[in-house]
Amino acid sequence: MKIKKSQKLYKKAVTLMPGGVNSPVRAFKAVGGTPLFISKAKDSKIYDVDGNEYIDYVLSWGPLILGHAHSKVVKALRKAVLSGTSYGAPTPMEIELAVLIKKAMPSIEKIRMVNSGTEATMSAIRLSRGFTKRNKVIKFEGCYHGHVDALLVSAGSGGATFGIPDSLGVPASYVAETIILPFNDKETFKNVINEHWKDIACVIVEPVVGNMGCILPKEDFLKTLRDETEKYGIILIFDEVMTGFRVSSGGAQEYYRIKPDLTCLGKVIGGGLPVGAYGGKKEIMSLVAPEGGVYQAGTLSGNPLAMTAGIETLKILLKSNTYKKLEKKMLQLEEGLKDAAKKQKISAKFYRAGTMFCTYFTEQEVVNAQTAKTSDIEKFKKFLWGMLNRGIYIAPSQFEAGFISIAHSEKDIEKTINAAYETFKEL
Repeated sequence: MKIKKSQKLYKKAVTLMPGGVNSPVRAFKAVGGTPLFISKAKDSKIYDVDGNEYIDYVLSWGPLILGHAHSKVVKALRKAVLSGTSYGAPTPMEIELAVLIKKAMPSIEKIRMVNSGTEATMSAIRLSRGFTKRNKVIKFEGCYHGHVDALLVSAGSGGATFGIPDSLGVPASYVAETIILPFNDKETFKNVINEHWKDIACVIVEPVVGNMGCILPKEDFLKTLRDETEKYGIILIFDEVMTGFRVSSGGAQEYYRIKPDLTCLGKVIGGGLPVGAYGGKKEIMSLVAPEGGVYQAGTLSGNPLAMTAGIETLKILLKSNTYKKLEKKMLQLEEGLKDAAKKQKISAKFYRAGTMFCTYFTEQEVVNAQTAKTSDIEKFKKFLWGMLNRGIYIAPSQFEAGFISIAHSEKDIEKTINAAYETFKEL
């Protein structure tokens, strides 16, 4: 695999941008080597500036569930852009996308469009504090909810990758309002809630954790969160920025049959364009300005391009057989990777939720941040480069989920399984 052009671009990029990138995990610091600079993408494939082709399982970190440059999305965007890129005013598309989301997730009675997942979680927490008149937030170790000051503690993703759980520039007083608990530990959660409920505004959780790889909730864990928060009048926020329309057509809340008070969305609902949203119970959302006293605004919120891409994506996704097809593809990939590791006698654990998945190089069951860290990082690095050299593009971090799309063919999956078999052989 020749990457001379990527290396040249990276050398220039580091003189212009911190680390040469605009988001930390792209820098390949966790796995060594030079990040690949991408020139184009179509369907299940991406192509770097050196002309190398890869089957893509990153999919822009989740949004591209239809694959790259889906013809219907591109056609709709071409038409939309001729009418203008942003108005700073209401549009019919905002209503259309809101209706599609609400139909898929009935817990969302009212919704506010924003521009990123970070903006969605930040706003949901502010709203929870305004509604409950309480200040403290419970989050779970290893869950990432965007780069919000109060939540950049034990945050997973880039933080876990680089071994830096906190960020410089976050005042200690902000973090003091955040209670961090282990994921999947019902008893600790119940004890803390029982003792501190009068101060707790909300509990925010990734119902399936996608920023420590892919960690599934234990039986009754999410139900315990729902029962205890309901008992004490605490807002339960599901951060479904990643899991929304990924775990199922109605997100993790449909799959696990849990109804949160507020839901944060992003990624898939923008069809690959910058987007975010938060929504939930009418009586809570009615506090958002201009209807209520919790202020939040955004110049590009609900911009016509993101709304258009989201509408076209959800229209295709919510057709009756779409998720059955995705489930079949995902099962083929999962079983193939398991079999390849078994044949090469590699100790590995595979987890998936809907169209999200992860491979850990460990003998332990991975249920939280601590067990995720038992994965052999050096082995993962070798696995990553082995797969890249065989034309398979996976996330350059052990602590990121992989994704599959409608565009991935049976031939793509077979090639991926064969590449994994050969790479496991090298390990």
